[in-house]
Amino acid sequence: MVETKKIMWMIKKDLLVLWRHKPRLFSIFLFPILMIALFGYGMGGTIENIPVVVVKQTDGPVTDTTLNAIKGMSLYDVKDIISDPQRGREMVESGQVKAAILLPPDYENLNSSNSKSVVIYVDSSDQMATQTLVPITQALFTQISSQIGMQKLEAMQSQSTQPSSIQVQSQSVQPTSSLSSINFQNIMNSINFQVNKIYGDIKYIDFLVPAILAMTVMMGAMMSMGESLAGERERGELARLFMTPTSVATVVGGKIISRLVIQTSTALVLIGAAIVLFNITIAGSMLLTILLLILTALCFVGFGIMVSARVSTQEDYVQMVMPFSMPMMFISGVFYPLETMPWIFQKIAYLAPLTYANNALRGVMLKGAGIGDVWVEIVVLLGFTLLFFAMGVTRFNRDI
Repeated sequence: MVETKKIMWMIKKDLLVLWRHKPRLFSIFLFPILMIALFGYGMGGTIENIPVVVVKQTDGPVTDTTLNAIKGMSLYDVKDIISDPQRGREMVESGQVKAAILLPPDYENLNSSNSKSVVIYVDSSDQMATQTLVPITQALFTQISSQIGMQKLEAMQSQSTQPSSIQVQSQSVQPTSSLSSINFQNIMNSINFQVNKIYGDIKYIDFLVPAILAMTVMMGAMMSMGESLAGERERGELARLFMTPTSVATVVGGKIISRLVIQTSTALVLIGAAIVLFNITIAGSMLLTILLLILTALCFVGFGIMVSARVSTQEDYVQMVMPFSMPMMFISGVFYPLETMPWIFQKIAYLAPLTYANNALRGVMLKGAGIGDVWVEIVVLLGFTLLFFAMGVTRFNRDI
């Protein structure tokens, strides 16, 4: 027989427990809102505001029209307009922009019968941005090429209909026959569009693996710290451990080292599996890749210690970590570029350690970057690590 009154008391008891654990209550309502917002703006968004630089080597109405067309499209965020092609390529290689669009020196010469070569240097390590940039830019210049071709045809037609006061050369060919001998296809194809992928053709799996490595290390480190500290505290294991002559520093140090060994080993297994199963290549140093994974693991172990320092149960720990860990996966560019996100989320992304871990690992594994190229990401990760450990150790409560 169902005892309705007792069931109501049990429901009331659970609600009171939830009310007394404010972090858990806050997380329950905040987490769904964050996830639907990130899925909607990320997966359902379009790639916009991709940073590019335009290299113009001449001035005139055709160049101005082209620049206005590029600036008028939401796809492009034109960071600069320069005249040095080498400087444009260097800006792509240094990561300042995703692409450099090079307009040739003869871009304004409408009388030339030769096609003008427009070149785009693209950072192919960002595979999804490349897939969007290249076809749309090609379509833009195809349209511009057709417009230039029409201007050429109009100019030729106006010349062919001029009065006969103009002297004709010895071969007496009628103007109409001269016009009909023109290759209209060549006239309409006034621009030859060339794509230069600086880092070669990169598959989506190559783009994905570095971020998956960082994400796996993050999730493993953070979730394992919940079981290791909050879980042991809930089961009374920490209390029994502290009854022995053992310092907080010893306990925390042991937890850190064990988590580092486990998470680094997991990452190495993942790298090996990706190489064997999907034939990915690591363009840079394997040693630097491993060191970055260790630093990433250390950073998120510190985050786990910071959160678990004051919670009394493993469930509280999970509820407090989830609003940070899951959104971090979506705003840090793991699965899709940051450019798909609203500008506010793009700014928040640079407050997340996972963003810097992703950038550093992709730089080394896809671009062959050295430590001098990713030193900013390394410094930021070290700063987050020191902050997390300082807050975790100083706030650690052994008596909860």
